[in-house]
Amino acid sequence: MSTDLDRLRGSLKRLGLHTIADVFERQAQKAAKTKQSYVGFLGSLVEEELAAKADRSINARIARARFPAIRTLEAFDFAFQPSIPAALIRELAELGFLERAENLLLVGPPGVGKSHLAIALGIKACASHKRVLFRPVPDLLDELVAATVDQTLVARLEVLGRLDLLILDELGYLPMDARRANLFFQIISRRYERGSTILTSNKPFEEVGFPHPG
Repeated sequence: MSTDLDRLRGSLKRLGLHTIADVFERQAQKAAKTKQSYVGFLGSLVEEELAAKADRSINARIARARFPAIRTLEAFDFAFQPSIPAALIRELAELGFLERAENLLLVGPPGVGKSHLAIALGIKACASHKRVLFRPVPDLLDELVAATVDQTLVARLEVLGRLDLLILDELGYLPMDARRANLFFQIISRRYERGSTILTSNKPFEEVGFPHPG
């Protein structure tokens, strides 16, 4: 009997049905006890496989997004930061702004939770099967400067332009020279009306201090 089970388990894994391979024996015992129909038994296995595939897809999107940590809205203490409009943040978490390709600017002093909220919205977007990337502005601009040198800039900008959500953290944390300012505006231009961008900054946008991109 165990040989038959092992053979079936191996066949399921070769078909890529890893979750069914892991749970079918337990589900079969449960089905026998509850006198579940064959169709019901098969349906329960398929549902578990689909749920696991969805979880793996979401986890892969979260990994590709390069979040520095996992943050959720449920873990955010709105009582500690009463200046942040909780109702508005929860409305944003419904992700309507992504469908409209609208942008968000989260401004405030260090420690108020800007990055936490930006990441939490990014996690929500990943769970909705959106393409998301999180990058600190200084790091991304350094990467694009390097891409200019190795002649991959156009390809990098095209990838950034196709994202459903780009989260740019720490805008204005470090001053930009003219080259980096030019690259920053190229990012924004590529994404205009194509996808949403969330910017976090310690300074109002007009005080970021962009040099002339010239």
